[in-house]
Amino acid sequence: MQILGLTGWSGSGKTTLLAALLPHFVARGITVSTIKHAHHGFDLDQPGKDSWRHRQAGAREVMIASSVRWALMHEHNGPEPGLPELLARLAPVDLVVVEGFKANPHPKIEVFRPSLGRVPLWPGRDDIVAIATDGEVAAPGRAVLPLNDPAAIATWAVDYLHSHTALHTRH
Repeated sequence: MQILGLTGWSGSGKTTLLAALLPHFVARGITVSTIKHAHHGFDLDQPGKDSWRHRQAGAREVMIASSVRWALMHEHNGPEPGLPELLARLAPVDLVVVEGFKANPHPKIEVFRPSLGRVPLWPGRDDIVAIATDGEVAAPGRAVLPLNDPAAIATWAVDYLHSHTALHTRH
């Protein structure tokens, strides 16, 4: 599986860009999954629902399934799982787009909005291979991509992944 990350400060538009990129990858016949890092506790369950009651009663894993999707919730008390451990749990696809996991060394596109007044993350970071921005940015040695043109970003990403490893598509 290929991995490409989106990184950037909170509020920069990572999730919006990810949602806009997915249809462009899928239209090229690329199977895609995503992993999103949450910085704090989160819950997909609704208090009082059966699956929530199962977890509250002590189930380590609870799987919810229907005719159109299934989800597995896994409780753990140890350290936060790393990206390699999470990737190993995914079904095989052509591309995994990772939102967050700034410290992991996979290639990333930084979503950077100069108007937010934050410093860029890319200086000194070889893992940030491109900058998607809505402003003027000088980023020597990195591609600078138009944040508001997800088709152009997807084309760049596919070309980048093809040139760095084999991205297999199904046609």
